[in-house]
Amino acid sequence: MADASVLTRIERLQSGGRPRVLDLFSGCGGLSLGFHAEGFEIAAAVEFDPAAAASHGANFHPGDPRHARPRDITKLRPEGLADELDLGQVDAAVDVLVGGPPCQAFARVGRPKLREVAEHPEAFRLDTRARLYLDYLKFVQAFRPLALVMENVPDVLNHGGQNVGEETREFLESIGYATRYTLLNAAFYGVPQMRERMILIAVRHELGVDVSFPSPTHFMQLPSGYAGSRQVALKLLKGNLLGNAQGYVAAEPPNKNLTPAVTAAEALGDLPVITEHLRGELRRGVRRFDRVAMYPTLSPTDYARLMREWPDFENNTGVLDHVIRYLPRDWKLFARLRPGDQYPEAHAVAVRMFEEALAKLKSENGSAPRRDSAAWEALRASIVPPYDTGKFPNKWRKMEPNLPARTLMAHLGKDSYSHIHYDSTQARTISVREAARLQSFPDGFVFRGAMNAAFRQIGNAVPPLLARAVAREIAEIFAKVAGQGRRHLSRFATA
Repeated sequence: MADASVLTRIERLQSGGRPRVLDLFSGCGGLSLGFHAEGFEIAAAVEFDPAAAASHGANFHPGDPRHARPRDITKLRPEGLADELDLGQVDAAVDVLVGGPPCQAFARVGRPKLREVAEHPEAFRLDTRARLYLDYLKFVQAFRPLALVMENVPDVLNHGGQNVGEETREFLESIGYATRYTLLNAAFYGVPQMRERMILIAVRHELGVDVSFPSPTHFMQLPSGYAGSRQVALKLLKGNLLGNAQGYVAAEPPNKNLTPAVTAAEALGDLPVITEHLRGELRRGVRRFDRVAMYPTLSPTDYARLMREWPDFENNTGVLDHVIRYLPRDWKLFARLRPGDQYPEAHAVAVRMFEEALAKLKSENGSAPRRDSAAWEALRASIVPPYDTGKFPNKWRKMEPNLPARTLMAHLGKDSYSHIHYDSTQARTISVREAARLQSFPDGFVFRGAMNAAFRQIGNAVPPLLARAVAREIAEIFAKVAGQGRRHLSRFATA
């Protein structure tokens, strides 16, 4: 028999109500922004990090401090959240639940624990190591959304011998959801970044619809490293080690006739040039977003125009967060790197620069510091990065202008060496706004906190354009079901 709350929400959608979204582990709101762009109402979010929670509130509920508060999901009751934010009765409060539970917990959950959750809603208290993931499922059970989207890293399909996507599917099927999962690359959906993600979509069985995933809109040939990571993630499925992966759907491959993937140069080329660091005008210290960098008079690309004109996040003047790190040792080194160079190449160039400096001193002064002397060590440290080339081969990378960027990570909050600007005349790592552009956050989207906090929020986020493609699939499901209304559900209501 159909769930009464399902019928109630379908009738609300049929009468023209906007689908309501609850975003768990929301961060600053990449998933929320994608759904917002497709006409969904962002009803609420749960985020523990204060700066990220403040960013989410500022963008989706400006002026309402309730939505900018950080919340600890392990201490939050679904009913309490619904009451605090005036969402109404919990099992009818939202239509879609989205989020990406931290993947560290996945390897410690497994089928038995998922079954415990299904049978005993408080079972999550028994294993604090898996608590965040189980709290996510607790909210699914309480809010009983019509649809849900779970996002995470590809490795969850082969996480310590577990296929977490399949185990999650089994659990969701047991509580009334048709569930499928796949791997999608953001570059195939207009994001100027090669970011591979696991996407799981589930819809209530009562809706009587099949789960589908968005078709690519852009084409590129992924580098071998990205194809390899996909194969590692899929190895468990192909080896059939956990039985049939009934929920896995192979993503539709991009067609060569599609629009070419958006490149780093197309994404960043219209932003103001930053060179003050090369003139000695940049100082160490906290970077706040209190100075507008005006757009130059360059004609923006189609992608840049989208970033400036995104509905409800328009920006026609300039950006406040076009700020960079203070890295004086490395600016000359950045200028000499070639696009695609990583840390081993950077270290080799730096060693040559050090040798050149020694030769210059000898030429000018008739002598140079002796090897391993204090002066020699000090000069070397001022030019050559100290990291082991064997341990940190991917720590640095100079972006290629004619390709999408490599995956942005939360580690951007600590340093930005993984994304050195392709323009050698600027000789720097990317700015906060450039990181946002590479994730497909529009220029009118604001980030609360200072530079490090903003970098971390961006690196943790789901690219909004990828989220929008997924949201469009959910919107089409809802449009179909709302159009059919109660008649569509009559066979369940009389079962």
